[in-house]
Amino acid sequence: MISYQKRSKDELAQRIAQDIPDGAVVNLGIGQPTLVANHIPAGLEIILQSENGILGMGPAPTPGLEDYDLINAGKQPVTLLPGGAFFHHADSFAMMRGGHLDICVLGAFQVSATGDLANWSTGEPGAIPAVGGAMDLAIGAKQTWVMMDLLTKKGESKIVRQCTYPLTGLACVKRIYTEVATFECTPQGLKLIDKVEGLSHAELETLVGLPIAPA
Repeated sequence: MISYQKRSKDELAQRIAQDIPDGAVVNLGIGQPTLVANHIPAGLEIILQSENGILGMGPAPTPGLEDYDLINAGKQPVTLLPGGAFFHHADSFAMMRGGHLDICVLGAFQVSATGDLANWSTGEPGAIPAVGGAMDLAIGAKQTWVMMDLLTKKGESKIVRQCTYPLTGLACVKRIYTEVATFECTPQGLKLIDKVEGLSHAELETLVGLPIAPA
């Protein structure tokens, strides 16, 4: 049995935040990606956009100081940094579709080794589809990064040779951040960026079930 130390959700969010360059305009998707807002390095000007019409979003508010008139796309209370702005939903989607976002960070059900994304429906009977703005973000942002657990609850890899769930976008994912490793998606397949200590390259390939080019 493979034994290794996983990154916590906050450690994973911090790992993503450290890769965001100064001056970037970034959308954080619903779910795990919203945690990235709490780990933006001090001294950097990173402008966070929320698809419900916020530019200049800050970290989560201090408990007890939440303002539920100020929420992100996932209906979680957020803060607004100095210079932040609110605007119409249509203007927000114009930003997303018009190539004005440097990076979006999304969750996913599956990602293929070459960067195909499936994150809006499992396709199962009774599943509630929730595409939201994911299709617009995945294609409109200059870079799409995925933040997700590597394995399903059944222990199956979410990184696959070919997605079996309904697709959100083709070859749009550039990086995959998981609790055990960070990957780059290329036309040739997966390339390792980094991994947690205690996990060998061979063990990681066993977990993923696919070949991974070394860092």
